[in-house]
Amino acid sequence: MLTLDDVTVSKGTFQLRANLQVPPGLTAVIGPSGGGKSTLLAAIAGFGPTVTGRVIWDGDDLSGKEPGQRPVTMLFQDHNLFPHLTIAQNVGLALAPRLKLSVKQSAQVDAVLTDVGLPGLGGRKPAALSGGQIGRAALARCLLSDRPVVLLDEAFAALGPALRAEMLTLVRDRMAQQGRTVIMVTHDPNDARSFADQVLFVAEGVAHPPLKAAAFFYDPSPAAQSYLG
Repeated sequence: MLTLDDVTVSKGTFQLRANLQVPPGLTAVIGPSGGGKSTLLAAIAGFGPTVTGRVIWDGDDLSGKEPGQRPVTMLFQDHNLFPHLTIAQNVGLALAPRLKLSVKQSAQVDAVLTDVGLPGLGGRKPAALSGGQIGRAALARCLLSDRPVVLLDEAFAALGPALRAEMLTLVRDRMAQQGRTVIMVTHDPNDARSFADQVLFVAEGVAHPPLKAAAFFYDPSPAAQSYLG
């Protein structure tokens, strides 16, 4: 279980407050722009903002730990691929940080690239791919990571509706069903409605405890109703 225990995140003049728990499964984070969605993910991952309170994973206090020491994989909006590496090498980093892959690991890379719709493109570098293809390559790296917490920050914004739905299904089936805790920021409530187990609403500097998706959409709070329209 991921717990944010009386957390306050400070980023310049902006503050975000969170006192909640996120269960395993796929949790969608929605809310108006500027409310603190990406700030919430950065705080969990250990990037950037100053945090008071505690971020706890299965009883382990992560506060003060560097991002690489946390049980977290994060897929940023810019996807964070290394331009000098091939797509296969970028994906392979999830299995072998020094890129000394075994035959079995190389086969895993090829298989996951096929899963995200990039068969045969492992030898290309990011500059040779479209924005949507880069996003899928970054997702492939997350799929191979064995870290139990996965953070997706608008990871599929560059994809069309059909492909976005396909990638969300892949995330749900390959990550959430493995018991991993997947937290996904999205600006499309339909993504949350269709794919998420829980919905975490963030607005005006407050991250509200997640609710079951069906309950959230059936009886939204006044703030959520204002956002949903």
